[in-house]
Amino acid sequence: MGIAADIVIIVLAALCGGFLAHLARQPLILGYILAGVLIGPFTGGITVSGVHHIEKLAEIGVALLLFALGLEFSLKELRPVRKIALLGAPLQILLTIGFGYLIGLYLGWGRVSSLWLGGLISLSSTMVILKTLMSQGMMGTLSSRVMIGILIVQDLAVVPLMILLPQVSDPAAGMPILGVALLKSVGFLALMFVLGARLLPWLLAHIARWNSRELFVLSITAIGLGVGYGTYLLGLSFALGAFVAGMVLSESDYGHQALSDIIPLRDLFSLLFFTSVGMLLDPQFLLNNWVGVLQLVLLIAIGKGLILALTTRAFGYGNVVPLAVGLGMFQIGEFSFVLGQVGFSGGFLSRTEHSFILSATILSMLLTPLISGLTVPLYRLKKRYSKAEAIATFNLPAEGLHQHIVIAGGGRVGQHIARLLSQVEVSFIIIEMNHNRLEECKKQGFPAIYGDASQEVVFDAANLSEAQQLLITLPNIISTESIVRQVHARYPGLNMVVRAEGVEQMQALYADGVYMVILPELEAGLEIARQALLHLKIPIPIIQRYTDALRRDHYHPASEMSKDHQEIRLLKNAPDLLELNWERLGNENPMVGQSIRALDIRRSSGVSVVGVLREGCFTANPPADFVFDMGDLVALLGTRQQCAGIGQIS
Repeated sequence: MGIAADIVIIVLAALCGGFLAHLARQPLILGYILAGVLIGPFTGGITVSGVHHIEKLAEIGVALLLFALGLEFSLKELRPVRKIALLGAPLQILLTIGFGYLIGLYLGWGRVSSLWLGGLISLSSTMVILKTLMSQGMMGTLSSRVMIGILIVQDLAVVPLMILLPQVSDPAAGMPILGVALLKSVGFLALMFVLGARLLPWLLAHIARWNSRELFVLSITAIGLGVGYGTYLLGLSFALGAFVAGMVLSESDYGHQALSDIIPLRDLFSLLFFTSVGMLLDPQFLLNNWVGVLQLVLLIAIGKGLILALTTRAFGYGNVVPLAVGLGMFQIGEFSFVLGQVGFSGGFLSRTEHSFILSATILSMLLTPLISGLTVPLYRLKKRYSKAEAIATFNLPAEGLHQHIVIAGGGRVGQHIARLLSQVEVSFIIIEMNHNRLEECKKQGFPAIYGDASQEVVFDAANLSEAQQLLITLPNIISTESIVRQVHARYPGLNMVVRAEGVEQMQALYADGVYMVILPELEAGLEIARQALLHLKIPIPIIQRYTDALRRDHYHPASEMSKDHQEIRLLKNAPDLLELNWERLGNENPMVGQSIRALDIRRSSGVSVVGVLREGCFTANPPADFVFDMGDLVALLGTRQQCAGIGQIS
């Protein structure tokens, strides 16, 4: 079956590797790479025969990943990190090339091969970093923005590196070639942003009007890969063209739909890429030279990580950002496979040197999710033993924060709460780590803090000691539990309301000292059911009665409460014990033409008249001599039984 059989073997092996990685709570890419090692040409057993063809297919995975990144990317989003992207990234590349050159000399390599080593390790892995950020839920944070900004410039640097490195023996001869490549790049970018920005969205708009999902998916795939192939024919990067195509489409009305449609295809070809990377690893070479390979990986990881962290710090980024960038981008990138092959085939790298670089690259990719996952615990450890850095705050009230509400999470739920609190003029502050959401909060004028809500330095910035309440709107239960435990340990009396995804999470949060746990799925289900019952003309009091009963059953079943706990719950839910009923007075209603005193409603039924809506005007707590008229909408407050007996008044 040829390549078809190879693809079947890869998918099945990757599935098994993915299962194992999931069971070990590790990113799936680790399982994919290990699966590639097992089915590669160096391990025996079931082996993929056409490794070279699979590598070509894997290039599509890189292109589709960058195409999807372009669809999510906006030049406006790069604006906050443009300085480090445009100035810091080239500086980091030059410093890393120099550092790699020194490593090569230290290991006894020649000057030319040492320079190639520096060039190969100067680039980080876009594929691995993006997948790691996605699996960790860190996409959208300031750290991820800085990484993506640096990665974009690194990917742009692939072309000059491919031209310059082979010309190291005769730099003058390579300058004309580099100049031509630079002119091609500028011309391509100008063409895409001037002509493509008009043509591609117009084309998608016409295709979308045909209402054919298949044609739409095929069209966006053809655009991404077609533009990438066009740049390849021009002698530029295939992946760069796909990224620019995605970035152009992101500005159109169909960018979000294009992204959702391309993700499954992207993930499938990404699987091929990571598996093909694993196939390149020779376990026998690694076993025979593990000391040298490990030494090379450690030198690169420590040196490159420090260069990235210090560069990030030098451009004004503090708190967790330099640590996250250093621990997340220390690895060698996937383009080193391409550059390394050029160096080996051109005689600039020996077979042994090439194998060392190849092994170090794969190991650094394997270690990335594990090392990057240390960012949060190491940052917390750093906070314990170092002076706290200033926390970024926005739109804080001049009078400060006193008797306010703290909202942990500035997403859609947090912003809805913030708008409501703004309307009723209640003081509040939002804590948010996602840079995109923080920017949204800033634009709406909400007071906000950039930081981790589980950190004490953020507690102090939010003045949690004087807060009335803490509302945790985060969907991630792990983050929520961390915040709850930290806050409860320091402020045990603070009222906390959080969201959860199930009864088990709800019970665990109550045990940690939470005042109220909200189940979004339950609330959504109740509201949908309420709308259905309203459509069926079911009376509002009956609907309210059943929804209140369901809430009581789900949030705090009576069988699970002690007597004291029941009393507290009853007091907190006192409004649920009374029923507000709205009664429309028709022509035959005996209350029409009668006053409240004459009807003696309070004594005869126990119900209180708390308001009357008449012709758009509302009268609150009407006096005893108030006379009812036909068409009045009367607000009656009492127990369920009392409200049910109001119809017996004569």
